[in-house]
Amino acid sequence: MNQVSRLAALAALVVAPAQAQDAPATPSAVVAAAPSAAWRTIPADELLVMTIKGEKRVVIQLAPGFAPHHVANIRTLAQAHWWDGTSINRVQDNYVVQWGDSTEKKPLPKGLAPTGEADYTVALANKRLAVTPATSVDPYAPSTGYVGGWPVAMNSDAAWLPHCYGYVGVGRNMAPDAGTGAELYAVVGQAPRQLDRNIAVVGRVIDGMAHLSSLPRGSGDLGFYTAQEHRVPILSVRLASELPAKERPRFEVMDVGSASFAAYLRLRANRKDDFYIRPAGGVDLCNAPVPIRVAP
Repeated sequence: MNQVSRLAALAALVVAPAQAQDAPATPSAVVAAAPSAAWRTIPADELLVMTIKGEKRVVIQLAPGFAPHHVANIRTLAQAHWWDGTSINRVQDNYVVQWGDSTEKKPLPKGLAPTGEADYTVALANKRLAVTPATSVDPYAPSTGYVGGWPVAMNSDAAWLPHCYGYVGVGRNMAPDAGTGAELYAVVGQAPRQLDRNIAVVGRVIDGMAHLSSLPRGSGDLGFYTAQEHRVPILSVRLASELPAKERPRFEVMDVGSASFAAYLRLRANRKDDFYIRPAGGVDLCNAPVPIRVAP
């Protein structure tokens, strides 16, 4: 049985609607009842803290396991304080918020890693990939699942992070350019999955998303701001590991191999509580986000 067939067989088990009568009836109830053993601490060096005008804070979880070269560059840029004094330059409705150096002239720090198209996927032959299957057919990939707390799309050879709401990608020019990581964007609209495997996805916004999604839309082509006064100043971007201990954000992500996540995923696909009339029998990958919480 090949990788995709195995995943399909496992997914059939995951979506089974049967559940114990005393089990939580909604996904949020499952998350609230999940024991401490079902949660994993997100390391401080995987949290990127961006502070924008008004002292508003946006926290991004980085995905070094899926975009190692780009994430290494992002860490280098953060440690060099390169984004300080740059700005949010683009807000395109139902698409993305983008930030970086609007002049495109600010020198980059030394030591950035080269990037390329090969960085958009990770080989399934990598033994560290323990896949928890998802629950639905995906129009953009033969199969989907969850690896290490991240949703992934897959074929028989490789896995990649999808462009879901709140996910962070790397701006680039025409191929073969793959971007350095200095120009980043967050998805603020319906998941533009057609971008999967065309642009590097390096993480997801886990706190402060409203500070990005509520920004005024740009009036220029592709939502770029046309006037300097409309750009949103970036005050600082730091790795959480660089911050004083009392200022570090602390978050946990649900273990995708836990019984709690299996119950959560089943209920995301088969809601049959007081509000729902008919269970859907499946759920889009981007509509079954891995639960994340502030560490207790």
